[in-house]
Amino acid sequence: MRPRRIVEALLLAIGMVVAAWVLGQALLQFKQTDRSVEVKGLAEREVPADTAIWPVAFSEADNDLPKLYQALQEKNAKIAAFLQASGFKPDEISVSAPSITDRQAQDYGNAQLAERLRYSGKSTLTVYTRQVDRVREAMARLGELGKQGIALSPENYENRTQFLFTGLNALKPAMIEEATKNARISAEKFAKDSDSRLGKIRRANQGQFSIEDRDASTPYIKKVRVVSSVEYRLID
Repeated sequence: MRPRRIVEALLLAIGMVVAAWVLGQALLQFKQTDRSVEVKGLAEREVPADTAIWPVAFSEADNDLPKLYQALQEKNAKIAAFLQASGFKPDEISVSAPSITDRQAQDYGNAQLAERLRYSGKSTLTVYTRQVDRVREAMARLGELGKQGIALSPENYENRTQFLFTGLNALKPAMIEEATKNARISAEKFAKDSDSRLGKIRRANQGQFSIEDRDASTPYIKKVRVVSSVEYRLID
């Protein structure tokens, strides 16, 4: 029985070695087929804004409320005339309801109240237009309104001019194609450096488009940007 047990033991050992080798080869093959590289491709464009939202706000004060409303209406008419003379159509100009503040109600008990006009009012005309260049030209001539006695409010967050770009859909196909090509160039460089060949795409993510001002001084020029992420298989 002893020789038989020895033979059985040898066969078992050989079987375990063969099984380990087969498993190792399978794991090695799986590892090789699972090799990949993930790269990113960038595409950028500089484009001019195609839409402008331009609020023109001013303030007025008086002790007589009806006179204050009358003054606001008259100055609204002057600003509207200035805007139309600058080339904007009436349907590109809108007038918001005036905002009136009663300082006496706010400053009850203030000893300096008698020295101040009781009512203050603010009115805003907004230009919504695709004539971006006309907006820039008219903004440079706002001093003409000051000569007519209109105290324009300084530009702040509430009445800042906005320049927009709305033509993104027309740019998307070409920019995605460019970003994907740039990603492939990076992947091919990586594959070459690692003595591999580039295989098929495993996963791809087009990424989010962003539209930002080129810089703080030129908000009417936009930078459109997209980053695509692509994962390629690597082949030895």
